[in-house]
Amino acid sequence: MISKRPIRTTLTHIRVRRLVGDPTRGQILAGGAIIPCALGRSGIGQVKREGDGKSPRGRFRLRAGAYRPDHFGARPRTTLGLRPTRRSDGWCDDPRDRRYNRPITLPTPHVSAERMWREDGLYDLVVDLDYNRQPIRPGRGSAIFLHVARAGYLPTEGCVAVKRTDLVRLLRRVGARTHLDIL
Repeated sequence: MISKRPIRTTLTHIRVRRLVGDPTRGQILAGGAIIPCALGRSGIGQVKREGDGKSPRGRFRLRAGAYRPDHFGARPRTTLGLRPTRRSDGWCDDPRDRRYNRPITLPTPHVSAERMWREDGLYDLVVDLDYNRQPIRPGRGSAIFLHVARAGYLPTEGCVAVKRTDLVRLLRRVGARTHLDIL
C-alpha cells in the first residue's frame, strides 16, 4: 500500500528577505512557504556590533536550540538538537567576558547576560543561528537567534522572529545541515 502522506524532506536552505518599505519586517522563504518575520530594529546590516539592533547579513547554520517545557509540554518535533530551557540559563552578551556569545549559567555578578527563561514568551522556542561563533569576536554581536515574535512582529534586537506556530512548523522541516540566508 502506498502512503498518501506527502514526503517531507529536510530543507537545506531557507532565506530571509526584508520587506520593501520596512527594514524591520521580512519574510522567510522555506520550501515554497512564505512566513512573515520580524527583523532587528535597525534592519539588516553587513557590519554588526553589540547592541546596534541589526540583524546580520549572511549565511548561518542552525546550530541547536531550546524550548521552555512548562509552555510546551512535549519537546517540539525537529531533528535539530533541542533541550529544555532551565531557569538559570543565560547567554553572555558582555564583550569583556571570556564567555562572550556563549550559553552561561545565571546569576553571574558583574557580567551582562541575556536571560533565556523569559516571561514574555519570546524564547519559548529558540534556535542559535551560529552568528559570530567560529571564531567569536568580542563586540561583533551576540545572542542572534531564530525565536518567537512579539505580537504585531515588532522589531527585535537583531534576531529573526516568527509567530510561534510558524516556528514549530518550520522546525519540523529543518536540521543540522540547514542554512538560513539573511539577505
